Amino acid sequence: MTKMSAFLLGMTLSACAADAQQPFFDETFSRWQSEIGEWKCVGDVFQNPDQLQRLSILPGQGVVVNGANGNTRHLISRDEFGDIRLHIEFLIPQESNSGIYFMGRYEIQIRDSYHNDSHYAGNECGGIYQRWDETREPKGFEGVSPRVDAAKAPGQWQWFDVVFRAPHFDQNGHKIRNACFEKVYHNGFLIHQDIEISGPTRSSLFEDEKPQGPLMLQGDHGAVAYRNLRILPADSSPFFAMDTGVRDERHLSFEQQSAMLKHLGYDGMDHTGVENLAEKLQVLDRYGLRLFAVYLDVWADRNQQRYNEGLEAALPLLKDRDVVLWVPLRSHDFNPSDPAGDDCAVRIIRRIADLAEGHGLIVALYPHSFFMMEKISDAVRIARQVDRANVGVTFNLCHWLRTDRDDLSATLLRASPFLRMVTLNGADHQGEWKELIQPLDAGDFNVGRVIEVLKEIRYSNPIGLQGYGIGGDVEDNLRRSMQAWLKLQQW
Repeated sequence: MTKMSAFLLGMTLSACAADAQQPFFDETFSRWQSEIGEWKCVGDVFQNPDQLQRLSILPGQGVVVNGANGNTRHLISRDEFGDIRLHIEFLIPQESNSGIYFMGRYEIQIRDSYHNDSHYAGNECGGIYQRWDETREPKGFEGVSPRVDAAKAPGQWQWFDVVFRAPHFDQNGHKIRNACFEKVYHNGFLIHQDIEISGPTRSSLFEDEKPQGPLMLQGDHGAVAYRNLRILPADSSPFFAMDTGVRDERHLSFEQQSAMLKHLGYDGMDHTGVENLAEKLQVLDRYGLRLFAVYLDVWADRNQQRYNEGLEAALPLLKDRDVVLWVPLRSHDFNPSDPAGDDCAVRIIRRIADLAEGHGLIVALYPHSFFMMEKISDAVRIARQVDRANVGVTFNLCHWLRTDRDDLSATLLRASPFLRMVTLNGADHQGEWKELIQPLDAGDFNVGRVIEVLKEIRYSNPIGLQGYGIGGDVEDNLRRSMQAWLKLQQW
């Protein structure tokens, strides 16, 4: 690459990064095509207690609502998109209806289906709406119902996280791959996975298919409000904060911690142990945050293998949420990295994996320095022996720096068939925990190299921010780390 090419590439990346941070919902509507009808920007909305099919508004910024009557033009983005990862939050009153059209063509339905009949597949909130052909019977076809009904009652904020893949075409313009909803989460539940769409759904902007298209928010089917729209490349990893770094004197409650993470732009967090999961899931759902992992306490001794008391009772709460069970392995009998303990490890991990499989959950072995399974090579070796499709491994940067000096690229490449989760933080090349766990913008270790290798192996699973023992002002730590994360996405 020439210096000029590198300069132009850098300018393009900087422009894209700046554009990605420009809000979609402000009073200028600058990211939408000029004809916006009666859409307006407000501070918040709520269901009108006297007219349950209407929304009342509060002044301010950050929320868009489709006018007083809920019947206006669609909002159509200026930018066109292909493969994307999207987060959006919405609120509808009683009996209302809207929809999000990816590329202006493929709709995820928004509808008050809470305790209401949907009549046909795809008409539920979160459904992939049906296609339509006047020449066939039935005219509607290929609608897909969500595999979990995650709809809330009208008047409550709800949210979608979506990974969408655009159709692909050969050099002659012939379609060689259908559009696909790779993953759709509704209020924290995984409701669709790998659903192909053979063509535009009903009432789309276009009848043809293209590699890119605008995002459209339906505005003429009833009152609706939207907020917190984020669009990123489809292969970008969700970024969450580990609960080891979210607590200080100003953020003692889980409510305060969740509000802070939402404000700073994190996708969610993890949870240590299985206690109080129901209450914490309610808080995360209310803030539009996902629970990404539950960190377990697992022991593998010769005469006894055990895990958290209460795990079986907690697992139904996690069903269909695409949560990873993090499994560190400790032992009184076996030293770190000792293969003599593998048989005991395999027994307990298989028990956990079988429990997890019954609830649609993944297990990711969690290497931890000074534990029985302290290196990622230990985790890969044990995962191969466990031989369960729902068992993978985690790469933890801080523990790798503490215990393992193998080549980074080779380490991640060997782990890649099993790699389900990654945790990062700023760090120095060596030292104690104070040096090995810092905010993401600190330390002399090149975290960008980790991101680069992850992209080379096409890793797009979640990445967690480790914050154990950093101390100080956690909001400042998390803000700095988020800013560093956004810069790292330019690699």
